[in-house]
Formats: sequence, structure tokens, C-alpha cells
Amino acid sequence: MPRRLTGFTPSGDLHLGNHIGAIAPIVAGQATTDTVVFISDLHALTLEHDPADVRRRTLEFATVLLAAGADPGTCLFLVQSHVPEHTELHYLLECATGYGEAQRMIQFKEKAGRQSQVRMSLLTYPILMAADILLYDTDEVPVGEDQSQHVELARDIAQRFNTRYGPTFTVPRAVNPPVAARIMDLTSPGDKMSKSAPSAAGALRLLDEPDVLRRKVMRAVTDTDGVVSYDPDRKPGVSNLLAVLAACTGDEPRRLAGRFDRYGELKEAVADAVVATLAPVRERYLRLAEDPGHVRKVLRAGAERARESAGVKVRQAKAAIGLLPG
Repeated sequence: MPRRLTGFTPSGDLHLGNHIGAIAPIVAGQATTDTVVFISDLHALTLEHDPADVRRRTLEFATVLLAAGADPGTCLFLVQSHVPEHTELHYLLECATGYGEAQRMIQFKEKAGRQSQVRMSLLTYPILMAADILLYDTDEVPVGEDQSQHVELARDIAQRFNTRYGPTFTVPRAVNPPVAARIMDLTSPGDKMSKSAPSAAGALRLLDEPDVLRRKVMRAVTDTDGVVSYDPDRKPGVSNLLAVLAACTGDEPRRLAGRFDRYGELKEAVADAVVATLAPVRERYLRLAEDPGHVRKVLRAGAERARESAGVKVRQAKAAIGLLPG
């Protein structure tokens, strides 16, 4: 049974794209895949942040994942900072990584270019991500195109470490979600739907009320010709609505296009499908959120389980790289 690992950084607001591309596959595959799910709160510290907001969102994200169907009895479910072996392995992997490798990461270049002061953690967090992956002998890492380079770095580090110091880590591989899972912003369909978009109007957030979801869909950008067809290059707005409908119903965007003559009909169908998909998650979230102590208990139990295997892996890595056992 392959082991698959997925992390969620607690910044911004989880949305439909996150649900379709990452959360739903976890729920669908956790019975047949050895699944690790974690909230990567340490990654949220690489940029300017509000400490209270990171804590709040860490608990919120964990509650959302449970509400969506992540089963802590089946998968390994934890918060990254609750397992100190993540940061311990991070340093050991830094000792097997070149400065140039970290500096070449595309996301580092993009984010660093937008800041006057760049934190060292922004440079090194891909190595922490490699530690997240290698700590659990992960076989598969579901990622979008923007994160594939980081998985490649984890592969390079694992192979180099194994070659220099002896077999220690499983070499992971990236698993890209299907194209249909790529959900775009409703108000700017040329941009991917984002957790941290400056405007909430284009993102279908998992915790939006049903009426809010409907309003956002009905106000989504289309075009002026009135023809419902799936053509992402020439009709990005309409095509995105069809992709959303396809993602919620399991159908094909091109086949769905033939069912509608007007944009209004399409938007009504999309709104119904989105509400049917997300409203149950929000309802379960609200029930779970009434007892945060229960969610914290689940996270503590997950961390305890994780530390058992993570401790073994760190000891193996420390011995291999040349450290004297304590």
C-alpha cells in the first residue's frame, strides 16, 4: 500500500479548489492508501503573519478536514509543529543540500521579489518540506504544478543522502491532480482560485454560507457572446464555470456545455452543485467547532502516533550522517 502525504498551510481560507484538488482525494483514498495529513503551521511563519491568526487557522483547518471526512482512525492526522522531528530532520537535510538548490526554487524567487525584507525561513522552507515528506517514508505527494519543483528537491536530497550515507529515505514522487481539478477565480478566470486572494468575491470558500456561494457564482465573469462552450483559451470564464460544475458532479466540462443554452441556466446549475458539495462540510464544521477540545485531542493523538515512526527515522538519519547516539 503506497504512502501518500498532503499538507495544508494555515493561511488564507480553504476554498472549492482545495476541496476538489486535495481534500476530496484524501477522503476517497484513505481506505486504500496509507495516508498522512498534516497542517503545516511552520510553513506559515515564512512570511509576515499574525501569531493569533496562525493558531486560529491551524485549528480551523484541522476542523475543516475532519468535517470533510478525513478519518484520524484511518490516516495519520497531525499538526507539523507538534512533531519536533520535522525540524530536527530539517537541519540534517540542510547539511546535505546546496545553497544554490534552495536559491533556485521558483516560489522563493517570486515571493522574495515582492518583499523588502526576506526571512531566511523562506529560503530554507523547501528543505523543511523535504523533511516533512522524507520523515514518513512517503511514496507519493499530490501537488500542483507550483509545488512540483519542491518534490523534485526532496527527491534529489533523498537520493544524495542515500548515496553518501547509506540507504535511509524512500525517494518520493509527485502526483499531479487532474486538469479538471484546476479551479480558477470567478472574477479573474485567468488566475487560479487562491486561499489568499485580496478579494473574496472570486473564491468559493468552504465555510461560506450557501447564499454567499450562490451570489458569488451568479456574479461570476462570463463574456458577451452568450454561447455556452468549453474553450479555456477563448472563453475562460464560462469554461471555469463548466469546470466547477464538472468537478462537483464528476462529469466532463465539454459534455456539460451541451446541456445549457444560456449563461443564467449554467450559473444556476453551478450554484446548486457547489452548495450541494460544500454546505454539508460547513454544517459538520459548525458542529465540530462547538467542541474544540475534541479536535485538539484528535491532534494530540495524531502527534503521538507520528512521533513513534518519526523518531525512528530521525535516529536512522542521525546515525547515517555521523552523529554519536545519546
